[in-house]
Amino acid sequence: MPKRYSCPVELTVDVIGGRWRTVLLAHLKEGVHRYGELRRRTPGISEKMLSQRLRELEADGLISRRDLGTAPPHVEYDLTDEGRTLVPVLQALYDWGVARAERTGAKVDSL
Repeated sequence: MPKRYSCPVELTVDVIGGRWRTVLLAHLKEGVHRYGELRRRTPGISEKMLSQRLRELEADGLISRRDLGTAPPHVEYDLTDEGRTLVPVLQALYDWGVARAERTGAKVDSL
């Protein structure tokens, strides 16, 4: 039986909620990234947490994982069609964060 939600926002936060899931999705909205690239672009996340969040996003059908079968191992991650439906949401979060940083003087490395 599917989980019941009292509000559509609750469902959205359940799917993309959490600091790292949203940040990883935001990076992947820019295109395909290898594991090492995601690690470098997400300072502060541990190896264990990165692997765990990527597995969760894959299990939720939001990202795909492609093993290139090379040595050393190279793995690429990309948004699935379902994950791409989140691009406008992720862009709105990004735009709001930029505007908020400008209003408050918060320092954001990617700006």
